[in-house]
Amino acid sequence: MQKTIIVYSSVDGHTKEICQKIASQLEHQVDIVSVDDNPMIEDYDRIIIGASIRYGKYRESLFDFIDKNKNTIDTKKNAFFSVNVVARKKEKNKPETNPYVSKFLKNTNWIPKKIGVFAGKIDYPKYKLLDKYAIKFIMRITKGPTDTSKTYEFTDWDMVIEFARNI
Repeated sequence: MQKTIIVYSSVDGHTKEICQKIASQLEHQVDIVSVDDNPMIEDYDRIIIGASIRYGKYRESLFDFIDKNKNTIDTKKNAFFSVNVVARKKEKNKPETNPYVSKFLKNTNWIPKKIGVFAGKIDYPKYKLLDKYAIKFIMRITKGPTDTSKTYEFTDWDMVIEFARNI
């Protein structure tokens, strides 16, 4: 039986929710593990890595994990997906057009066999004060939502399901 591991890097938990949706579409054993738990990936047939953006950057632990495990990742079926609010814009919601996916590919020596990009979520009520107003400032500049009393989910779940089915 095939075994898949989904390794994720998330700040607020939305990337993990996307991982769970992907796992629900796969018809075999799937383990979902945070990159911060330093998962062992050798015994898996498929490796999917998902990561979110905060303030324009992926977390350093993502790059450390990939660098440490690149040889193993390259020998398996693999995929990468990025979760970022910029992808809420149609012109930036594809791997070829998303600036964070391009940046990721430049900053790592890994070339994933499959790449996806999904719009994320802004959960103003959940954020600490500094994050709330920093994100509001970024949203104002990028013509996004700025009402800090609300949560805005931009994820196209059909795109997530399609990604999972095509892995």
